[in-house]
Amino acid sequence: MDFINGPIFLYLILPFLIILARIVDVSFGTVKIIFIARGYNKLVPLLSFFESFVWLIAVTRIFENLNNWVCFIAYPLGFALGNFIGILIEEKIAFGVEIIRVITKSDATELIKALQNKGFGVTSVKAEGSRGEVGIIYSVVNRKNIAQIVNTIKEYNPKAFYTIEDIRYVSQEIIAVSPTSHQRRLFSVRS
Repeated sequence: MDFINGPIFLYLILPFLIILARIVDVSFGTVKIIFIARGYNKLVPLLSFFESFVWLIAVTRIFENLNNWVCFIAYPLGFALGNFIGILIEEKIAFGVEIIRVITKSDATELIKALQNKGFGVTSVKAEGSRGEVGIIYSVVNRKNIAQIVNTIKEYNPKAFYTIEDIRYVSQEIIAVSPTSHQRRLFSVRS
């Protein structure tokens, strides 16, 4: 009996390969969509090529085995896992720029100094809220630094209201001063 036509291959190995192919092609597709949304269009054609190539391989194997119900389960399972893994990949890459807006009811001087000491650029203004005077702090940061800045906000002003928004384009490169070396380091940001 030929291994490729045997039950172990058809009902175990082939569905696993289809799941794997779908994970790969959907992960490419998920990352591609996120790249488009963030304005990183130069990588999109390359990702699209590999996404469609792997998809074509998976679909070909499905059509060659239309009587194999396990393949029909493997295909959507791979799709679901591919979306999940694609999102994890994008989170690990974590490129792009975000703006953090912090609104404080109390004095934010210590928070501003802490953020500046950690090398973040900060713009602050006094404003009038619905319940009186507030402080508003703005900081444009690389996504990789979001956790650090949020932890600093929670440490110095745990009741502060903050929002984080994606920025598609930045007119200048972001420069942060390293508090330990006092040397400027340039983050790679599209301008």
